[in-house]
Amino acid sequence: MLVRDAMSTVVLTVGPAHTLRQAAALMSARRIGAAVVLDPDAGGIGILTERDILDSVGLGQNPDTERTQAHTTTEVVFASPNWTLREAARAMTHGGFRHLIVLDGGEVAGIVSVRDIIRCWAPAPEPAPVP
Repeated sequence: MLVRDAMSTVVLTVGPAHTLRQAAALMSARRIGAAVVLDPDAGGIGILTERDILDSVGLGQNPDTERTQAHTTTEVVFASPNWTLREAARAMTHGGFRHLIVLDGGEVAGIVSVRDIIRCWAPAPEPAPVP
C-alpha cells in the first residue's frame, strides 16, 4: 500500500503569525495532530504539531502571544505519494516524528500520520452480525 492510499488530502494550513492558541483551536476542531505552516516570506513549508504546542505551554509560554513561526519545524522530511507505507513508517521511526507532509510536484498533496498507517495495516474489526 502506498502513502497516497493512507494520507489525508484535507490539510490544515496556518500562517507564521497565527498564535499557538489559534492553531491549537483549529487542530482540536478537526481532531488532528499537525498543521502545515506556510510562510511565503521565508519561502518554505513547515509543520506545527501538538507536541510543539504542548512543549511551549509546558515552558510557561503564553499561547495567546506565542506565534507559530517560533515553534514550527522547518527542516521537514517530506514524503512522496508513491512511497510505500513501510518507507513512511521507517522515515517516521528514524526521525522520531508522527506526521509526514506529502509533496507531489513541490506542492502539498496531503499529510500522513502514524495513525493513518496503523489504520491501513490493522483495520478495525467489523462488528459481529446481530442475530
